[in-house]
Amino acid sequence: MLKIIISPAKKMNVTDEFPCTPSTPIFQDKAEFLHEQLRNMSLEDLKKLWGCSDKLALQNYERLQSYAVKAAVTPALLAYEGIQYQHIAPAVFSDTQWDYANDHLRILSGFYGMLKPTDTVIPYRLEMQAKLKSEQGKDLYSFWGSLLYDQLICEQTTSIVNLASAEYSKTILPYIQSEQMHCVTCTFGELINGQVKVKGTQAKIARGEMVRWMASKNVTEFPELKDFNELGYTFSTEHSSVENYVFLV
Repeated sequence: MLKIIISPAKKMNVTDEFPCTPSTPIFQDKAEFLHEQLRNMSLEDLKKLWGCSDKLALQNYERLQSYAVKAAVTPALLAYEGIQYQHIAPAVFSDTQWDYANDHLRILSGFYGMLKPTDTVIPYRLEMQAKLKSEQGKDLYSFWGSLLYDQLICEQTTSIVNLASAEYSKTILPYIQSEQMHCVTCTFGELINGQVKVKGTQAKIARGEMVRWMASKNVTEFPELKDFNELGYTFSTEHSSVENYVFLV
């Protein structure tokens, strides 16, 4: 089965109104462990870990004290509010699109590991590259290890469309064995002086548009990706390879 992997967003919300049946994250016990680790840290140490302003540090510190992982109510695809998620636009998904997303879309997370769109989450702040040490690892990459890739194997994943940032795809790509799985990374950019240039915000928008487009077209094979033409993007045969599909605007 084809799976799409994407990054989470820092900005999150809480809602108890949604059009899907909520589910429980596969690694909820791991999230509870990390939650306890964070709750036992001081505000000053958390601010250093998060690398954020005093205001954001206080907000997320208070969230740690207020929310319990087991009491989460908001489906992940609706909880994240970053620009990528705005362009996925799950609030207007049809039932068919929700079914597609739950079967094919996986959100990578430093806190939850891997999420289905319907998995309920609490607001949190924990980037995958955060240097959070614990008895289970020197950082989050060692904490999660190959667990996320192994979970994809358990879900009988044979192909991956990588729409995640480098920070998050590092939890999957190094573990891929060609006899088990084939991965295609999608790059969205523009041609400037003969070079493909990728701009962060535009890339996030394009990734969101591709997820929405794939859900509307029920995409299940790599070749179908080449038909993506939202926002004026077109597939560039010249700049693409077997493992990297390049779309230019």
